Amino acid sequence: MAEVGDPEISTRIASYELAHRMQTSGPELMDLSSESQSTLDLYGAVPGESSFAGNCLVARRLLERGTRFVQLYHTGWDHHGNRVNNLAGKLDEVSEAVDRPCAALVKDLKQRGLLDDTLVIWGGEFGRTPMGEIQELPGRNHHVENFPMWFAGGGIRPGQTIGEVDELGFFITRDPVDVHDVQATILHLLGLDHTRLTFRHQGRDYRLTDVGGRVIDRLLA
Repeated sequence: MAEVGDPEISTRIASYELAHRMQTSGPELMDLSSESQSTLDLYGAVPGESSFAGNCLVARRLLERGTRFVQLYHTGWDHHGNRVNNLAGKLDEVSEAVDRPCAALVKDLKQRGLLDDTLVIWGGEFGRTPMGEIQELPGRNHHVENFPMWFAGGGIRPGQTIGEVDELGFFITRDPVDVHDVQATILHLLGLDHTRLTFRHQGRDYRLTDVGGRVIDRLLA
């Protein structure tokens, strides 16, 4: 039998209470009908309809309520084969589905005074080869040599481009940035020195940036 004041019981109660608050606040959070028409138009979101635009608007609502980390996904870009037919007449539509609400999110955060302490990161884990993948209906393969990312808010210096690629978009030709550099920079913007998070285990040093990475100073405001 648990004793009065048992910390295990207190922890279990706290977790249940947190789950209850999340469940009861969820419906109001997801209801976009309270947003102004101008805001809905900015994102391209429609209340009651599932979309990336709606998710971006929900992201802003989460941030307003104190959520510290929000991650959004957009699928539909994985075309190893039949790329022409899959994207024929759809590329502008697919691009707008991402471009418009992302731009709206940054603009909306800035208008509401939330952008200064919110770091927005857009990107993936690899790029796409500039040439077609060899098969009957060509697509594009995974490409690890380079891929784009953009950053906004949270201590980022706006209006600049870092790095260049060759005329085919295959290799980096200037100012390469490693993924560990990105990680080190994010940690720096969160107020953490990634080199101080190093620990030794079984004769090898470890840290979140894999004992590598440098802060991208040009990216900082």
